[in-house]
Amino acid sequence: MNTLPLYAALLALLFVALSIRTLRLRRRLRIGIGDAGNEQMLRAMRVHSNFAEYVPLTLFLIYLAEVQGAPALLIHALGLCLLAGRLSHAYGVSQANENYTFRVFGMAMTFISLISASAYLLFSYSRTFA
Repeated sequence: MNTLPLYAALLALLFVALSIRTLRLRRRLRIGIGDAGNEQMLRAMRVHSNFAEYVPLTLFLIYLAEVQGAPALLIHALGLCLLAGRLSHAYGVSQANENYTFRVFGMAMTFISLISASAYLLFSYSRTFA
């Protein structure tokens, strides 16, 4: 049974929620393009953009690890790290009086997922030459 689709689906729903939040804010503030110098709009845009920058590559690497036979427990751990990281980052960056703990934790969890999946793939690849 594949594990990753669960996390891909949850992250997709989070992406939609972030998108809707950004669109509603644009409508409320009447900002069609860019941030118009509005910090709240800029924060919403960056949360959405940062998600779009990190999640696809990380999900793809986790997928490749799963296809290479990584244990389901590892896939769950990577998926949970990524999901927790993106939720924490989104919450932290969204706050006007930002507590950097959420942002740092979010990026750390995202990087742990990204680096761990990459390391697993490199280790798996290197074993083919041994």
